[in-house]
Amino acid sequence: MERLVAKGAEADLYLTEWNGLRAIRKVRKPKKYRHPELDRQLTRTRTNHEADITQRAKQFGVSTPLLYSVDNERGVIVMEYIDGIKIRDLVDQLDDDERYKLFNRIGYYAGQLHKSGIIHGDLTTSNIIKSGERIVFIDFGLSEVNFEVEKRGVDLNLMNRMLTSTHYKYQEDLLAAFKKGYRASMGEEADEALKRMNEVSMRGRYIEKN
Repeated sequence: MERLVAKGAEADLYLTEWNGLRAIRKVRKPKKYRHPELDRQLTRTRTNHEADITQRAKQFGVSTPLLYSVDNERGVIVMEYIDGIKIRDLVDQLDDDERYKLFNRIGYYAGQLHKSGIIHGDLTTSNIIKSGERIVFIDFGLSEVNFEVEKRGVDLNLMNRMLTSTHYKYQEDLLAAFKKGYRASMGEEADEALKRMNEVSMRGRYIEKN
């Protein structure tokens, strides 16, 4: 017996069972406004792409859900159910030291993603889960392989915006911890990406004011 646990613009998530294990079944939804053949092609490409990048991240030391089954034709990925708590919901439960250590680790793994050429595309505390000692990055549906500084800056700005809007009480400390971890992972490349993050943030504020 499976049940719907989340509805998204691109896909729905179902809690299900796979060979006796709890699992998540991600189903990409057909878009009626697209030509059927084009829709099938995009579904195949995007499903395969998400599965590939999820695996690529794992190869570079970033914990992601195990993939149990990938059906490109139907746009379905069955993956490990991560039994844990989203970072978004965990922040307020921790003390200052725990929060700092957690975001230092998150920054480090974000750096590992960028170092490997992976742009997450939705790098927020809603897409990272703490499961025991594991820090698991999820939902690579918007991800891409790209080494451009601009893309890295946009990715980092998503995290910064999340900290500012949702975790504003701790934003300064969490961002400092994140940056420290990111620099430890990225080395010399970190400064350029973080500088671009600030530029992207300033551009966003300028657009909002106008």
